Amino acid sequence: MQVKICGITRIEDALMAVEAGADALGLVFYKASPRAIDPQAAAAIAAAVSPFVTLTGLFVDAAQGEVDQVLESVPLNLLQFHGEEGARYCEQFRRPYIKALRMKEGLDVIAAMEAHPKSRGFLLDAYRPGVPGGTGETFDWDRVPQNSGRPIVLAGGLTAANVAGAIEAARPQSVDVSGGVEQGPGVKDPQKVAAFIRAAKSS
Repeated sequence: MQVKICGITRIEDALMAVEAGADALGLVFYKASPRAIDPQAAAAIAAAVSPFVTLTGLFVDAAQGEVDQVLESVPLNLLQFHGEEGARYCEQFRRPYIKALRMKEGLDVIAAMEAHPKSRGFLLDAYRPGVPGGTGETFDWDRVPQNSGRPIVLAGGLTAANVAGAIEAARPQSVDVSGGVEQGPGVKDPQKVAAFIRAAKSS
């Protein structure tokens, strides 16, 4: 089980998460988020962590130039698109990407996946109107499609207390957590991070 710790804003949190066993770190380039980070701070984090950690940049319906500007400064390994971005938009940056799908009632998850044939995977997150992610809410894990043939990243309201049950129900390839391991927005709690990673990887 691979684990991504998202919403990293500080070098010390990045190093702590990697030491605890995180496979990927998420950097949020969405100004409305309480976990938003600027390219300069993100570049400093990137310079501090191992090159074998997957640095993921999260964007929400960003202008092309905004993404390009980040890519000039920050050596991201993976892009994560959390808005209404279509496949053509996501593919133009010529970087591996994953598409977030907010699990709105009635969403045809398989059809949404088929609309992004080049996506490296799909992050399934809880749906709340007007909020592109980071809600701290879960969704019905039984809705996660099995045997889709596409890698699934499970997100939405995960904590050390529920991640094992979520993995058992949804059978994802990876899990993603942000608020569930924090002291406050963008400030990670070392004990919560360690407990989460331990629970996820022992599932």
